[in-house]
Amino acid sequence: MAGAPERRFFFGRARRSARPGETLLDALARGGWPALQRSIRYHRPRGPFCGVGYCTGCLVRVNGRPNVRACRYVPTDGDRVATENSWPSPRFDVLGAIDFLFPHGIDTLHGFVRPRWATRAYHRVVRRLAGYGAAPEVGRTPPTPPPPPVRRTVDVAIVGGGVAGRAVAAHLAHGGAHPLVVDRALAPEPVAGGELLASTTVTFLPAPVGTGDHRFTLLGFEEPDRGVEVTARTVVLASGGYDAALLFGGNDRPGVVTADGAFALCGRDGRRPFRRAVVVGGGDRVGEVLDRFGDAVAAVVAPGGISPPVVRRASDEGIPLYPRSRIRSAAGRGRVRSLTLEPRGGGARFVLSCDAVVLAHRRLPTSQLLFQAGARMEWRGGPGAYYPVLAPSGETSVPGLYAVGDVAGILADANERAAERVAAAVLGAPASGEEPLPRVALEGPNELEGYYRELASLPRSGRWVACACEDVLLHEVEEAHARGYRGIEVIKRYTGVGTGLCQGRYCLPDALLVLSILEGRPAPEVGYITQRPPAVPTPLAAFAAMADSPTGPEGA
Repeated sequence: MAGAPERRFFFGRARRSARPGETLLDALARGGWPALQRSIRYHRPRGPFCGVGYCTGCLVRVNGRPNVRACRYVPTDGDRVATENSWPSPRFDVLGAIDFLFPHGIDTLHGFVRPRWATRAYHRVVRRLAGYGAAPEVGRTPPTPPPPPVRRTVDVAIVGGGVAGRAVAAHLAHGGAHPLVVDRALAPEPVAGGELLASTTVTFLPAPVGTGDHRFTLLGFEEPDRGVEVTARTVVLASGGYDAALLFGGNDRPGVVTADGAFALCGRDGRRPFRRAVVVGGGDRVGEVLDRFGDAVAAVVAPGGISPPVVRRASDEGIPLYPRSRIRSAAGRGRVRSLTLEPRGGGARFVLSCDAVVLAHRRLPTSQLLFQAGARMEWRGGPGAYYPVLAPSGETSVPGLYAVGDVAGILADANERAAERVAAAVLGAPASGEEPLPRVALEGPNELEGYYRELASLPRSGRWVACACEDVLLHEVEEAHARGYRGIEVIKRYTGVGTGLCQGRYCLPDALLVLSILEGRPAPEVGYITQRPPAVPTPLAAFAAMADSPTGPEGA
């Protein structure tokens, strides 16, 4: 888009501009760390967290339409952007007083039952604090009909256009196939030998049935509201992974971001989203953060050990290292200003000054589609997450459904071999008798489980937010256990943890470990929630247009 003009829009009353290729979040971040909304129950300040379109940290209102993810929206001339859940502004919100009036949280299930005359008023307040923003404004602007939907019928569809997905596509093309690659990235890398649908999120609808001559139906949308329907005989999931959250006091403060979020906030002009960041973790992901932001990193803090490559890289930059350390709390209201830590082996607490906390300690698979497809999953103790059970060919328990890359738990140096195997199997020439490819560890203790076990026995201060989408606090999860509730599905229904817009991506992995400790049984026995489609919130307009559109290869 070289030479394309800037797009001008209004953010509140201020006039702003977006450069070619910039998202709304890119444009807003040029003015500093953006304050975009308040949380729904306690009206705590919220800021960008994941940067990849899963969390609720950058929800804004665009032209009267609520809950638009700023990191996924490309602004157009004349757009009017407003913040959500705040008055008069996210930096000073009158309802933010709730956060101080209820330091131990609001009991929406049992609280304020007496006096009875006040119950109705209390319920009105609770309902007011239960939504992500006001309903869409009707009549302010004429409704714009969504574009005609995209329909494709193919032999092979690949979900994910990252390294693993492109490698499978290349091997398939070499074998004479012409795969369709569906990728969520707004500007993904080209795919040699295949068709690419960018900015597109899909889900299985209905769930696959592994009998006879079956076909998969993938239903979704292309940003912002164009319907997409893909019918395929074979589906390869290469949906990758994402950086996890972490439990500590004040972990929902603006400035606490995942490594994904830090990379997303880094501008094309070299802009840094922080000046003194504390990076959490000790593995390869931390090395990537140091490569990108080394001169803006104040320290590296790890719940466990720190790998030798990270030690060498940090030493070259003069960055202090704190292995086997616990994060107790983050201070700062509008934005994180410091971290309080202590050594896990015993020792005095200490404080690190910082303006950001980058979470790079744990990489998890984006496995929602595997759960929705009904694939058999297994708990792998090394990363502490569910991965698909795979045949040597990469096929899951659902015939015709394959997994490769991070979502399959394949180690990075084996991705090319895995892609070659999957492509060979899809083309009808699977290799026989091959050994399984190296994957993340199946057995062994998870470092984070031991970390949380230690924290469970220590006094806590500040708000430990278990579910940022729904403002569920950690002590609410613990209280549910104390009341006799068991298993993640029941705890989810009782507390609301995992019911937010991220569909549990950021809260459930830690909740599983915490419940495993509380219930005294392995995390797989704690279970997992039912993953229902869609994978991310989907505009109803996209589906409505598909219902009215004639069938055909293009749907128009």
